[in-house]
Amino acid sequence: MVPLSRKLTAELIGTFWLVFGGCGSAVLAAAFPNVGIGLLGVSLAFGLTVLTMAYAIGHISGCHLNPAVTLGLVAGGRHPSGEAVPYIVAQVAGASLAATALYLVASGQPDFAIGSGAGAFATNGFGDFSPGGYSMVACVVAELVLTFMFLFIIMGATDDRAPAGMAPIAIGLGLTLIHLIGIPVTNLSVNPARSTGPALLVGGTALAQLWMFWVVPIVGGVLGALTYRTIASTDS
Repeated sequence: MVPLSRKLTAELIGTFWLVFGGCGSAVLAAAFPNVGIGLLGVSLAFGLTVLTMAYAIGHISGCHLNPAVTLGLVAGGRHPSGEAVPYIVAQVAGASLAATALYLVASGQPDFAIGSGAGAFATNGFGDFSPGGYSMVACVVAELVLTFMFLFIIMGATDDRAPAGMAPIAIGLGLTLIHLIGIPVTNLSVNPARSTGPALLVGGTALAQLWMFWVVPIVGGVLGALTYRTIASTDS
């Protein structure tokens, strides 16, 4: 049994890495002159943060790094409900610390401006604050479907009947694919903690729209986990 304090520390560090690595790739490297990594690179960066942390802390905390994942795994019968709130607090703390650290790095560039428009400082948004100008309904559907599929992948890849040791690869590549689809729509969240860190620094509309990036991913995650739990049951 791993003490809860160690699990929470692992979740804080893991979520820090996800936000610093994923959002950092978007803020620092996506459009870097001549050699920017673009949408593909940012998508891969998010996937790599989860893949590397899954191997690093999966055996300690389960490597959730995401309130929607934690609540989805609770609904799917894979995680104790009594640990959900502490996990979420640790994840939001890690994301907020990462956003602050990223700001300290990014603001060291003379021309840096945190901005307030669509996708500013890797924030998520809908309507006028969607990178592609997608409507709120379109953004809700995208976040719901993509978080549903993310939890479905996680539940399946970590099933005792799945190939041993391969779960981090499936989950990391799954998150990469999800970002390739969703970045133009909402700048892709599927993770309330990831959305919260940058929004706290940008404020304004990013903070006003944050509710959607809590409610919709959590609903999608719970539905995805419940669906997998139903169809993968060994009961006749």
